[in-house]
Amino acid sequence: MTAAQVPAVSVEPFGDSAVMVTVPHPDPVIRRTAIVAFRERFLAHRPPGVLDVVSGLESLLVEYDPLATAPQHIEYAIRLLAERMPTGQPSVRSRPALRFAVPVVFDAETGPDLLSVAEEVGLTPAEVVDAIAESTFTISLLGAAMAPMMDGLQVPRPVPRRAEPRTDVAPGAIMIAGTNAIIQPFPGPTGWRVVGRTPHTVVDISRPDPVSFGTGDVVRFVPVTRDEAAALDAGFLLPVEEVRV
Repeated sequence: MTAAQVPAVSVEPFGDSAVMVTVPHPDPVIRRTAIVAFRERFLAHRPPGVLDVVSGLESLLVEYDPLATAPQHIEYAIRLLAERMPTGQPSVRSRPALRFAVPVVFDAETGPDLLSVAEEVGLTPAEVVDAIAESTFTISLLGAAMAPMMDGLQVPRPVPRRAEPRTDVAPGAIMIAGTNAIIQPFPGPTGWRVVGRTPHTVVDISRPDPVSFGTGDVVRFVPVTRDEAAALDAGFLLPVEEVRV
């Protein structure tokens, strides 16, 4: 997909001090690739008055200071940047894709939503774990707090989010929703379904590079027992190899 083929972005008000940016296109791959490419360009040319940029799998929430700028100025800047996306193959990857093997404990304590997810998709909990382990995930973007959000979950039907979000999910939690997965970097609330937990740290702000993963990296989840997890030297998550293409 070249930049010339990327559809025009859609910009809609979101509350009184934010706008939601999406790429209206029937192909989800194009929507996600285009919004990630646009996010990188927007952050590199951040307009005055922008307070924060929150990434979604297919959207970008731009929060601004209404005392410093106006919504029409933000929208103009967004559309101008979208129109001037550089020609050629868009890519936000500045290094080869990396491969990660993430050990995960799947049980009732680490995965409190595992049973309900199994019931909703018509599988047993063990079959859900097998489906997660057999899926190959690709990181689409780094979300809030640099959480790796990824595509690739192979289950009979998309997994709905919780009707009532959890208020305090432990770091390292493996969570799924739709056909996507995410790893929780820090304690916090979430509406995603919690199905397991890795003993590894995925974000460490004390390091010069607080994350070792990026968009395009490949992730596999490897089921382990509690004893196996305890025996691991599970520090900061590091890749196992580069992906050869």
